[in-house]
Amino acid sequence: MKKIFVTSQYPGESVKRLAEKYDVEVFPKTTLPTQDELLENAKGSVALITTVSDMVDKRVIDLCPDLKIVSNSGVGHENVDIPYATEKGIFVTNTPNVLTETTADLAWALMFSVARRIIEADAYVREGKFSCWHPSLLLGMNIHQKTLGVYGMGRIGTAVAKRGQGFNMRVIYQNRSRNQKAEDETGAAFVDFETLLKESDFIVITAPLNEGTRGRFGLDEFRKMKSTSIIVNVGRGPIIKESELAAALKEGSIWGAGLDVFENEPQVNNELLELKNTVLLPHIGSASIETRERMIGMAVQSVELALSGNIPKYLVNPEVLESKNS
Repeated sequence: MKKIFVTSQYPGESVKRLAEKYDVEVFPKTTLPTQDELLENAKGSVALITTVSDMVDKRVIDLCPDLKIVSNSGVGHENVDIPYATEKGIFVTNTPNVLTETTADLAWALMFSVARRIIEADAYVREGKFSCWHPSLLLGMNIHQKTLGVYGMGRIGTAVAKRGQGFNMRVIYQNRSRNQKAEDETGAAFVDFETLLKESDFIVITAPLNEGTRGRFGLDEFRKMKSTSIIVNVGRGPIIKESELAAALKEGSIWGAGLDVFENEPQVNNELLELKNTVLLPHIGSASIETRERMIGMAVQSVELALSGNIPKYLVNPEVLESKNS
């Protein structure tokens, strides 16, 4: 029976459906496989269902001579050696669009948590410190009627911006190019990067990682922001230089930060861990039951199509079709 290796455990019935036709092996631990574990478990597979943290490199691919598809459960696919997979005639797919709204929800949760000091307030109560109400207790920042800056106006950025309308916010954004559709939907204004820094009360990073965005936010940029501003990152961790963010927070260049992704994930800068004006989450942007079920459902569907001789949806290397037809 053909072997399929799934690198993580998922909610829902989709993987069980695969097991009715194929020899499905699911990595049993609650952590992701190490590279050695991935190499050992993937060996001989005809399909891999992976996450963006699983490095499907030449070594993994060469251990699977009959591999037909690498189905990434997630939007990203930088973890796969796509040129080599394409050369070998292997489909590579992802699960786009499915996590847009869920990730935008989390961006707003981080905004609220930092601005209104929710984590600090919860700890204050649990530690038995709440003895009376006081007008200066745990003062935070308003969100309504402020300026929301979005760095990266793709699907998630647009969803974040739409939510700003409900809070009567002025929305501005920076992107590689102007997104007229997003402007029509959100009322956002396209600005240059310097304006984004200087005028935003909240900056939400939703951009992908590339050479133009890597390290884009450092101490120089933070010092151009308002001292009352808050930065949130639900995009990619290396867009922010974490040590310089810690320095900016310590010196008061900005007011707070909320991060769901990290520069050297899963490692987190020790200085950030010690600061009260940060909210730090373990990359849970898409972590709702409904969204994760939809993600694995899409990933499984791509595998089913590929193994039945059809072209899977959400193909990220369409060039592979040329090699298959040549």
